Amino acid sequence: MTTSRTRPTRRQFLKTASVISLAPTIPMFLSNPALSAAKKSDHGRIIVVIQMSGGNDGINTVVPFRDEGYAKHRKLLGLAEDQLLKVDDSVGLHPSMSGAAELLEKGRLGIVQGVGYPNPNRSHEVSMSIYQTARFDPTEHQTIGWLGRAMDEDQNRRSGAETGRTNCVLLGDENPPVALRGRRSTAIALADLHDLKLNVPTPQEKVGSEGDDLLAFTRRAAADAFAASKVIDGVTAKSTMKAAYPATKLGKRLQSVAQLIKSDFGASVYYAVQGGYDTHSAQLQTHARLLSELSGAIK
Repeated sequence: MTTSRTRPTRRQFLKTASVISLAPTIPMFLSNPALSAAKKSDHGRIIVVIQMSGGNDGINTVVPFRDEGYAKHRKLLGLAEDQLLKVDDSVGLHPSMSGAAELLEKGRLGIVQGVGYPNPNRSHEVSMSIYQTARFDPTEHQTIGWLGRAMDEDQNRRSGAETGRTNCVLLGDENPPVALRGRRSTAIALADLHDLKLNVPTPQEKVGSEGDDLLAFTRRAAADAFAASKVIDGVTAKSTMKAAYPATKLGKRLQSVAQLIKSDFGASVYYAVQGGYDTHSAQLQTHARLLSELSGAIK
């Protein structure tokens, strides 16, 4: 699921998307030139991707209640028509998605059904790999992701300090998704904004002398970490969050995303994962809870 501040087309997004991919630790994006380049997205567009990990039951999310096949094949899991949040005369949202229904009513949410690929593979693992890479060839399923590929193209158009910009932030403690992998582009992964906050004074030390490369590297890494801490301090200090976010894991992650956006942190892409959709038992109760969390966090 994606939301955006404007409504760019897929072609426009691929042409203008900013640099993104992953670095497993605090990387070179913390260098001073890159920090000075942290600013509002230069094309004015920001995309937030929420990965509903595990395999969401789309038929019980956006419910085709008028389709005769729904009642025929959903003897145990079918949702009653009078419980649904009606979108039109044939489709309704899951009753737990009141927040999403409100956004839809206000024209702030769009739903695109039938998204997929020809002759779908019924393997969960293979299907996820195809989704993450936008490639059918299995040899490409552990290489470059669809977002990383697009961001690499943008990276190639940049020069100087701009090539060190951090344009993607993964909020969460999950393994970075393949979708974000790029050959040249970089990004940061944070479980929480406070991950990069240091509650100690910035050390006033000089870089190590020539011949002491390890000491010099360590001091540079420490200086980068303190520089990053200042950036995050600025984000949290400038943030004026008036919205009340739900106290769920996804709610907290999207609150951090909103803080970064409102503070003009400079990233164009934010990515969050909501897990738990691989339901094999207690489907009705589990799915209702997950969709309630999703809907509330987005609203």
